[in-house]
Formats: sequence, C-alpha cells, structure tokens
Amino acid sequence: MAFKLSFIFSCVFFLVSSVPRVFSHFQNPHNGLLFNNTDQSPFGFLKDMQGCSKGKNVKGIRDLKRYLGHFGYLNNPQVAYPDHFDDDLEAALKSYQVFYHLNATGKLDGPTVSRMVMPRCGFPDKETHQRGNNNSLHTVSRYRFFPGRPKWPKGKRHLTYAFGSRFPTRFMPPVARAFSKWAVASRYFTFSRARTYRGADLKISFARGAHGDGAPFDGPGGVLAHAFAPTDGRLHYDAEDRWAIGAVRNAYDVETLALHEIGHLLGLGHSQFQNAIMWATFRSGVTKRLNSDDIRGIRSLYGS
Repeated sequence: MAFKLSFIFSCVFFLVSSVPRVFSHFQNPHNGLLFNNTDQSPFGFLKDMQGCSKGKNVKGIRDLKRYLGHFGYLNNPQVAYPDHFDDDLEAALKSYQVFYHLNATGKLDGPTVSRMVMPRCGFPDKETHQRGNNNSLHTVSRYRFFPGRPKWPKGKRHLTYAFGSRFPTRFMPPVARAFSKWAVASRYFTFSRARTYRGADLKISFARGAHGDGAPFDGPGGVLAHAFAPTDGRLHYDAEDRWAIGAVRNAYDVETLALHEIGHLLGLGHSQFQNAIMWATFRSGVTKRLNSDDIRGIRSLYGS
C-alpha cells in the first residue's frame, strides 16, 4: 500500500512540475462553452518548428523539450530548458519516434510533427526518458504497465463508479457501456454505479484548466482526458473539447475515451499498437473498441 501511494504521489508531482510550463503559454485565453471547440490546438506551435535538428538554436525549442518531458521522453521537465537542439533532445525525439513506429531520425520531421500535434491522453507514455533505454515501462507484447505494475488489491474485483455533479446525463450511458466492456474483456472485474460520488472507487468528471489534481487541462484540441493508475480512481475529461456519442464530425467520442482512461484506472499504460484502445492519440469523428492487445494486457496483469 505504501508503494502504491508513493507511486501515485510521484505521478502527480511529475504532472504538477511539468504541465503548467509546457502548455500554459498556449492555453486558450477564453473559457469557451462546454462542448464547443473552435480554437486551435495548444500543440500547434510544433508546426512552426518542423525541420529542426541537432545543433539548431530556434525559439520554441524549450517548449518542444517541455512537451517531450511531460510525456516521458526527456528527464527533468521542471528545469528551465534552453532554446538549443542538443544531444538529449535528439535522443528524446528518437525515443518518441520509436514508440510511435516512425523513422527514428532524431529530427523534427513532418511525420513526427503530424503525430505530435494530434489530440491525446494526458498521461505520459513513459515514466521518464533514459538515453539508450526505450523500455521505461514494463513491456510484454505491445501493451504496457506502469512502473511497479500497480493494480487493484487481490480480492478487490468489484469496483464502483460515480459521476461528478456537472457530468452531462446523456454521456453517462456510454461510460457505463465502457465499464461493461472492460468487465467482459477482463474476466475479472465487475462494475456498478455507486450511491454517492464520495464513496465510489472510481470518480468521473468533466473539468477545465487547473482543476485540483496537479494536471491542468490545456484547452481544446490538446490533452483530451486523463486518469490515474490504481488505486487513485480519478478520471477527468477536458470540458473545453467537443464531445459526442458515436462518430460525429469534429467531436470526440465519449465512450472511446472512457475505454482508454478506464484502462489506466485498472493499471494499463499506453500501448505501442495503434489499433489498441490504449494507443495514446485520438482523431475526432472516430470511434474505437477494445483490441486483443488490450485484452491480453489486462488479463496478464490480473492473471485472469
């Protein structure tokens, strides 16, 4: 139990130290309306840097480093990075490119920028980046676990969930379906809705900006949602993105993101298999389902 609490604290500390510096400059200055997304992505600054390579001194490189630091590819995301494309940045880019099956050039080339600007889950792909080591998370097949493989205690096979007071009623059934699909896939867990939010094992809500968990959202089009490793239980959607049920143009499917974030709640990290629900990036107007890679991952973690 002490290890799990320590792991959760370390994740939250990592996010606290990195996220505000990474994205605050690019946040939408307006609050906007819930489910109304007309603003540019906070990752859009990367497009202006396409073609950068080692040895260059270009304004914005420090923000590229913060991006990679936040998502686990570069150490010390809390330090004041210089605007210099150094050896560490080249190694971090190569690590990112390997993870996403891109050509490992170490340069900010077109395919890499196209991948990096995509909306995504806010949880890091890796714990930290270590030069020469692309296996920070325990890897079996293409699914991945968190460091130390945190999971729900043995015997805790029934989990309750609840929605925050401002969670739209029409979005509750898609999330409930996502829980049902994980129950079937895991052959281990069952889920039911709790009577109270406070008493639930898993707490699901919409939030915007800084919302008290040390991982502030960045406005439309960047980080879509995030959740924490066991046994924290929190799952948050960014209220400034546009959400829908099913494949709706220019909107993100609530159930698809629920499937992904519930995977984190149960102990899965980001998969390196693009068809897996635990792949980190998402497209608007597209739905996804659990893949055999996700199913093998959860059954391996819990021995079911």
